[in-house]
Amino acid sequence: MRTNIKQFILDQFLPGENSEALTADTPLITGGILDSLATLRLVEYLEKEFEIQIEAYEADVDNFNSLDRINRFVDEKLAATKGK
Repeated sequence: MRTNIKQFILDQFLPGENSEALTADTPLITGGILDSLATLRLVEYLEKEFEIQIEAYEADVDNFNSLDRINRFVDEKLAATKGK
């Protein structure tokens, strides 16, 4: 999962960037990599790729500011989906 999300961010928002430059804790929103439109594109990708539903209020700095936070958020969503 982590590799897929990282690759999507590199391809869509950091074309040509060395993959090692995007670490697990690179600030995505506060660092200017993801703006509001980019975050919406990422949300759309995550919903399709992992078959989860993300509410608008969940697409914030707490959940989307780093790869670690995104992965944790998606893990929680997947666990909640399986628990239903």
